[in-house]
Amino acid sequence: MLPSAIALLGGAMGRTLPSATQILQQNEEALSRFRRALRRSDQQAFDDLFTAAHQHIAEAAYASHLMPFEVSLLCMLLEEHKTVMRLQDEISSLKSKNA
Repeated sequence: MLPSAIALLGGAMGRTLPSATQILQQNEEALSRFRRALRRSDQQAFDDLFTAAHQHIAEAAYASHLMPFEVSLLCMLLEEHKTVMRLQDEISSLKSKNA
């Protein structure tokens, strides 16, 4: 490819799509004003959701057919559901001890 064609296409040759990590970081940056508008306690919850999403970066790369933000939300939802399942198990365990 000619250098002028590379410049027209937006940069150097090589990777044409951003990585899953880059997409998640872009989503965080795009929502930074929203985050700042949240109460301090909500900011912590918001940060926790993105921390959860970061735990599934490798898996997110396999869902490239989805919209990038959908993948981030799915990763967050997965971690939230794991927490719910863990809490349900703890409640069941406590109920069986008290019964």
